[in-house]
Amino acid sequence: MKSIFSFFPVLLFLTGCSGGAAEKPAPYQDPSRPIEERVEDALSRMTLEEKVAVLHAQSKFSSAGVPRLGIPEVWCTDGPHGIRPEVLWDEWDQAGWTNDSCTAFPALTCLAATWNPRMSALYGKSIGEEARYREKDVLLGPGVNIYRTPLNGRNFEYMGEDPYLASRMVVPYVQEVQKNGVAACVKHFALNNQETRRMSVDVVVDDRALYEIYLPAFKAAVKEGGAWAVMGAYNKYKGQHCCHNEYLLNRILKGEWAFDGVVISDWGGVHDTEESIENGLDLEFGTWTDGLRAGTRNAYDNYYLAQPYLERLRTGEADVKTLDDKVRRVLRLIFRTAMNTQKPFGSLNSPEHLAAARRIAGEGMVLLKNDGGVLPLDASSTKRLLVVGENAVKMMTVGGGSSSLKVRHECTPLEGLRAAAEAAGCEVVFERGYVGDPTGSYNGVNTGQDLSETRSAEQLIADAVAAAEQADAVIFVGGLNKSDFQDCEGADRKQYGLPYAQDRVIEALAAANPRLTVVLVSGNAVAMPWLDRVPAVLEAWFSGSEAGNALADVVFGQVNPSGKLPFTFPVRLEDNGAHALGEFPGGDSVRYNESIFVGYRWHDTKAIKPLFAFGHGLSYTSFAYSNLRLSSEKLSQGGSLTLGVDITNTGDRAGAEVVQLYIGDDESLCMRPVKELKGFEKVLLEPGETQRVEFEITPEALSYYDDTKGRWVAEAGLFTAYVSAASDDIRLTGHFTLK
Repeated sequence: MKSIFSFFPVLLFLTGCSGGAAEKPAPYQDPSRPIEERVEDALSRMTLEEKVAVLHAQSKFSSAGVPRLGIPEVWCTDGPHGIRPEVLWDEWDQAGWTNDSCTAFPALTCLAATWNPRMSALYGKSIGEEARYREKDVLLGPGVNIYRTPLNGRNFEYMGEDPYLASRMVVPYVQEVQKNGVAACVKHFALNNQETRRMSVDVVVDDRALYEIYLPAFKAAVKEGGAWAVMGAYNKYKGQHCCHNEYLLNRILKGEWAFDGVVISDWGGVHDTEESIENGLDLEFGTWTDGLRAGTRNAYDNYYLAQPYLERLRTGEADVKTLDDKVRRVLRLIFRTAMNTQKPFGSLNSPEHLAAARRIAGEGMVLLKNDGGVLPLDASSTKRLLVVGENAVKMMTVGGGSSSLKVRHECTPLEGLRAAAEAAGCEVVFERGYVGDPTGSYNGVNTGQDLSETRSAEQLIADAVAAAEQADAVIFVGGLNKSDFQDCEGADRKQYGLPYAQDRVIEALAAANPRLTVVLVSGNAVAMPWLDRVPAVLEAWFSGSEAGNALADVVFGQVNPSGKLPFTFPVRLEDNGAHALGEFPGGDSVRYNESIFVGYRWHDTKAIKPLFAFGHGLSYTSFAYSNLRLSSEKLSQGGSLTLGVDITNTGDRAGAEVVQLYIGDDESLCMRPVKELKGFEKVLLEPGETQRVEFEITPEALSYYDDTKGRWVAEAGLFTAYVSAASDDIRLTGHFTLK
């Protein structure tokens, strides 16, 4: 927690109480002056030692300010799904506070599945208010690394496989967080697409894939969102660790994109003083993660950007110009956050935030299959509902790595379903079905749940089947969890299929009751060998504090599902490009042999049918697409054209549809995907209502990165516009030429 003494000189200025006549404030103390003027004034007053001191941690999550000048510390907090509970000064374990329970918002895969930038803005506003209330200056999130493989343990923290979707969703998140005077720290820059050997693996990828697939969301966060901070990744690229990488940080981020914010290391991601000085790092955190090693001297003083840097400056081995650039960036961050006198007060775990979490979760859930209209369930006409599965009762806000949270209460799927059903007179019965991970603790936060079980696996299935035979409908809640080798930081998944023999449970339930719904709680795609025997499947994600209530809203029809998949579900792991070409997880290095053909781009190009396609998601109503019109059949360089299409709700209930625009280059001289997402719009329609959706198409949307020229190129020729309900569900097409 910030000490009031670090703010004391600033408080004296703001109140005018200095013990005598108020002195004229220094320019850096005057919030009415431009930030750059304040930065230069503060920089001119700092000693060499003070400059170095602001470039590295002083505790687990804070870095020093300049007490002599009244410049406060910088305090960071883990995200991106909620504000991490307070930890001890030098350790990961919790500090034991009783007033730091937060709202757990849905994982970012769920947010991306809303395909709704308005939901992203609501998310950023809400989590920003919680960070502000807790006096945090930097929120370590959001994450926008691309979903390259279903086995990446950290995919749940990111926004899917498509760079355009991630770009459109990250911008409002960043903007709304920063309206609270809290910096969004976009992570992990870059190419952090696996957890296996994450601290050392060297990623080998061609420049075209780098610029077209792996960088656009970061660029959008910086150039459009105005992100004040970026976090380096653990892995290597071009033989250098990404936290001090000449190509990524100096050439691209600070050079091509003119980023004026702070590059923050991931905790333990710094490995060398010279590279840290020269290759773009500004703030070093977590190098010795307990903060107490390296002999009798304070370990923080031995960080690579601490005493070793200071000694080089004193001997002339390091130049002051590079130092001052780093310090300017840190000061700029402080004036934007800790010394921002205009920021709001914020709020924590408020009813509004819980409502936002519930709304985002409900809008992000994806109805994958619904044969025979099994969903929505009518609770008033269902006498007995059976809920099966450990994930129906296991808390999911604790665990998973640095995104683990402490909440006041987490509404589990069983709690939410039971409350909604029993209010309508429906009895709800629960059976465990399988045992996954009965534990529930992370860094000193314990769920308090007793999930121990004495029955055998066979008995658990037998009991579930017996109950299913007596039920009017069955909901199986399974999927993955936040344990090691599942959806969790630090390790990748070991298998594509469901763990804990859940397939056996699902197959037995399907044979016992035809009205079975499988609800998947996960941040990754999974294999579904039982799909043809199960009438309804719902992807519910890790949905946060209000998971159970949001699930009940969708299951019982209070919310009409409108989520769309932000990544492809392959039938087999071998259908994924990274695995088909044999380079996951690699060894000392990993080659991205699939290049730009990630996700649906790979499936389209290789004509591989997915289990569920990118952009797929059903509704309780239906939609018709008609009347596609192009404003012109020819597009000139520097010009634009408009594509319009009518969307009609042809069902009997209100619902929202995500209209997706893909564009394919029919005459390209180089290898390109069949089509690429270039626009989307979510429209809410009443029964029978029609709305016209329009997209602007510019040459920039048609371009590819020419790595032989080092620039973006749009080739003249014929293009096809695909208006779709999913990447594999094309409704209308139009053709135009680029002159």
